[in-house]
Formats: sequence, structure tokens, C-alpha cells
Amino acid sequence: MSDKLLNTAEAARFLRVSQASVRRWSDSGLLQARRVGRRRERRFTEPELQRFLGPRTAPPATSDRPQVSVGGIPVPVYSHLAALYSSDDGRLRLSIPFLRDGLRAGDQCFLEATGDVLDLYLKALGNEEGVDLDAAIKAGRLVVSDAAGTVEHVLGFWEHAFARSLAGGPTLLRLVGEMASVRHLFESDGEMMRYEGAFNMLAKRFPNVTICQYDVRAFDGETVYQVLKAHPDLYSLRMGSLLS
Repeated sequence: MSDKLLNTAEAARFLRVSQASVRRWSDSGLLQARRVGRRRERRFTEPELQRFLGPRTAPPATSDRPQVSVGGIPVPVYSHLAALYSSDDGRLRLSIPFLRDGLRAGDQCFLEATGDVLDLYLKALGNEEGVDLDAAIKAGRLVVSDAAGTVEHVLGFWEHAFARSLAGGPTLLRLVGEMASVRHLFESDGEMMRYEGAFNMLAKRFPNVTICQYDVRAFDGETVYQVLKAHPDLYSLRMGSLLS
């Protein structure tokens, strides 16, 4: 591997992200950079960029939960999945047990949903045995998010939210995103797909399992095709179990 120094633009192409993301990660200390010349410009090496692409933390060796159950499938931590459903019942089949198990175990849980869909989730979670929903929300163990803006802005939001949560004690993060509910946060479905592709790198750096929920009644066939392309972690699993 080359030890050639790469500038910010070259590093961004290597990581397949924007230059703004590279500068933000460098400024926060997440991505090591050298400063060269009178203008103190950033320079990066390929080995450091490759290390950045790897997991930020490893699952604890003594953990008795190295995998997470999603619809009865053992899913490795650091997974970014898409679940496709075509009915109102199908919406909650995987996501509610996934969040319920996390809240019972003391994991940090996030939910992206709005309006009536959010109300459905909160009602369903509140009815789950062993879940004190009000206490979970008050303690910050369940966070409802509606981060909006550019792809880079939303990625930055999750990066900081994940890092802040891990500093507070939990060792596993769970995120459910109802994509039909929050698609308005992006300028277009194309931008949402660009975000999904970029999220894969973020998902490999934090101990999380993320499920992006897609109501196929709300998206056209081309977008569903792009959804499958943007979630390569699906292909090591029994993908049929993630269809409802």
C-alpha cells in the first residue's frame, strides 16, 4: 500500500465521501491528518484511510450477545440492513421486537419516524411487556430523531450521536429508520440513496445494527432496486426473512 500523501480531495475520493466530511473528521480528531507547508494544508496516507474505514471499536470479547436477532436471524454487529414491507402489520413485524429487545437489554436505541407512523411505534412499544417507554425516553435510551439537511449533515449528526451514546456506557446501538416517513428530510429519493450508500461506512465504525424500513407501497421499483444495492450486508443473510 502506498505511503503517498493525499490531499483532502484525493482522500475524499478514496473514502467516497465529500471533502466537507473529511475536513470535519480531521478537525474532530477522528481521522489523522498531517499538516504541511506554510498554509498547513491537510495530507493523508492510504494506510490511515484504510484504518479509518475499519471498525472504530470491536465488540467486547466477553460479550454474550455478539449478534443481534432480527426476525429470528442472528445478525452481526456493524450491520446496515434494509427491511421491505407491503402492509401495515408488516411495518412492525421486525422493528418492534428489535427495539423491544434493545430496550430490555439496556442498549441505546434510536427511531427515525414522524407523524402517524411515529405514533404507531410508540403505542406498539408501550404495549410490550418489560418495556417502560416513558422511562426509556426520559433516560435517553430511546431517542426519536428527525435529523434533516444535506447528506453530509445527516451523516455528521449520526456520527456524533453514536459517539456520544457510546461515551455514556452502552456498548451496542440500535437504529430503526422509517424511510417513507422521513424521506422529506432529503431533497430527493436520489439523495436519500446517496445517504444510504455513505451510511455503510459509518455503520462499520460503530457497534450498531441499523434497520432501514421501506414501505414498498410508497416507492417505485427503481428506488427499491437502489435500496437493495445500498445495503450489501443483506446478501450474507437469509434476505427473505426481511420481507414482510
